[in-house]
Amino acid sequence: MTPRVSLEQWRALIAVVDAGGYQQAAESLHKSQSSVTYAVKKLEAALGVEAFAVEGRKAVLTPVGRLLYRRARELVADAGSLEQSARHLSAGWEAEIGLSVEVIFPTWLLLRCLDRFGADSPHTRIELYESVMRGAAEDLESGRAQLAVTAHVPANYLGDPLLDLRFVAVAHPDHPLQRLGRPLRERDLRRHRRLIVRETSSDRPTGPGLETEQRWTVGNMPTSIGAACRGYGFAWFPEHKIRNELAEGSLKPLPLARGAERRVTVYLVVAEPETAGPGVARLADILRESVAELEAQGRAG
Repeated sequence: MTPRVSLEQWRALIAVVDAGGYQQAAESLHKSQSSVTYAVKKLEAALGVEAFAVEGRKAVLTPVGRLLYRRARELVADAGSLEQSARHLSAGWEAEIGLSVEVIFPTWLLLRCLDRFGADSPHTRIELYESVMRGAAEDLESGRAQLAVTAHVPANYLGDPLLDLRFVAVAHPDHPLQRLGRPLRERDLRRHRRLIVRETSSDRPTGPGLETEQRWTVGNMPTSIGAACRGYGFAWFPEHKIRNELAEGSLKPLPLARGAERRVTVYLVVAEPETAGPGVARLADILRESVAELEAQGRAG
């Protein structure tokens, strides 16, 4: 059905209500009072309703007018949003960006970055892929992701160092490894269950690093942390992921003779840096800026 009321007429109706009268509406719209009055009267005639009723010297909304006002605000807002989207797209802003982020990256920091990006480009959708180890390589190579935050820069791609993370070997305070009363060696670890988060790459190796007699490979880091907190095994976790567990005593660092800590550098990888759109470039800048602010505050680790 072809609309019989224009957006300008709906804007006039909204302005009369928001400004508190026809004269005030005319001033806010930079129009004459007669043109605003005419727009509202034409709207009422087109729909066969009365939006306003005169009470004393003041025009007030009728019940039908209140409904029209609420719906008109939504309609005008949607029209403005559509126009803004068109402007972004005409300027080359992407409609959707694929972002692959390794799960070791601080989640709260990632969400803050996405929120900042949303303020700059609210009409660009983000498709987030949470990866483990070489999973980011597949996301980039398949074209799903145009941007990646990963500790494993895939072949044929270049990455810029973004953040250094500290991993700590931990287990529950009552775990048998904690009760040996001496610095632990590799042979001690090999006798106990290690907890590992499954790599999201389809071409997964048998397991990273130290081989143990027992191993649980789980699908996400919260499950692995939960298993360690219940004494089911030991693991190396990013320190920032287990700060609460360390503080409350459900996890405790293992006294390894060597290798108790690991430092891992996370890189920012842009799939096509020479042809990246403004959205990808802006999101990359936000990630760099947010990490720099974090490190300046001394909260990284």
